[in-house]
Amino acid sequence: MMKYDAVIVAAGSGSRMGLGYNKVYYRPDGETVLEKTVHVFDQDDDCAHIIIVTNTADYREIIGEAAGKIILAEGGSTRQQSVANGLALVKEAYVMVHDGARPYLSEDLLQRLKQALQEDDAVCPMIPVKDTIKIVRNGYIQETIPRSLLYAAQTPQCFCTKLLCACMEKARRDGYTGTDDCDLVEHFSDIKIRVVEGEYRNIKLTTPEDL
Repeated sequence: MMKYDAVIVAAGSGSRMGLGYNKVYYRPDGETVLEKTVHVFDQDDDCAHIIIVTNTADYREIIGEAAGKIILAEGGSTRQQSVANGLALVKEAYVMVHDGARPYLSEDLLQRLKQALQEDDAVCPMIPVKDTIKIVRNGYIQETIPRSLLYAAQTPQCFCTKLLCACMEKARRDGYTGTDDCDLVEHFSDIKIRVVEGEYRNIKLTTPEDL
């Protein structure tokens, strides 16, 4: 089977959550959000290393020393820089980049992403948008976008490691900041990104309502 490394991006301040600390260290039931996020990768034999990008001092104080597959990397000033810091430690030919505050990734979705990654160099889990989306300018609706065309991107976003590293380096040289990792591949390569149906339960904890 294909071996891969997982980069878990967990360096944000979580200001929208209003906890006063990084939301990945919130304990909903005795275990931190970050520990829940890591679990599915830790249980997967194809995952060689789990690179957690965070404030390493916080990790050691709240969770303890890294053990097993886990490698710690220091977070950057932006999400993109944090991903770059994690990528620098990736050893396998394939990488999955996942949000640290997205703890409900199922084993089924992970397996489907792995299968797709054996056939394509870039894979993204996505779900159809449920709401009607409109473009608004100056407080007035300008246009309604056909809902059938709209999908919400999730993580883990999965890549051939060399591809993502090359696109990340081009973005750094050009001063380009993408909205997610797929954005960099869209912008700096001709590789088509395969879509795998995601899961609505695979939410990212962002606001207090999500808890």
